[in-house]
Amino acid sequence: MRAVDRVVIDTNVLLALSIFSDPVVAPLRTALAQGALQAVRSAATDAEWREVLARPELFSVAPERQAALLADWEATALLVPVTEPVPFRCRDPLDQKFLELGVAARARWLVTRDKALLKLRRKARKLGLDIVTPELFAAGWLPPVTGNP
Repeated sequence: MRAVDRVVIDTNVLLALSIFSDPVVAPLRTALAQGALQAVRSAATDAEWREVLARPELFSVAPERQAALLADWEATALLVPVTEPVPFRCRDPLDQKFLELGVAARARWLVTRDKALLKLRRKARKLGLDIVTPELFAAGWLPPVTGNP
């Protein structure tokens, strides 16, 4: 049986998946729905997701909808403990949690639109983590071939 690749989804992309139904993230949505990828989360990324959803000035997400989005994410994404820092820092300290989660979870992908994270692609790749935009993910990710060759 083939191991399923893990993926870290930053908050901006998670908004595109959950609230905005951005067509650019359709391949990511499909991969998650088919079980071809396993999304991962941490206590720190969950806290940011809760905080962003609760921002009334940005999204006006009703409390019931917030609760449903949080519950859906918790049911979808595997909670991974983050215990070790990565050997390099992101210029934006608020984004460090996504790098740490990616390394702790041994994720293959970190899907983001954040420029500070994208600048760390080369360093992260040395640790086995590909940092990509949703567009690059869509262009480069192919579903696994099932069945016997």
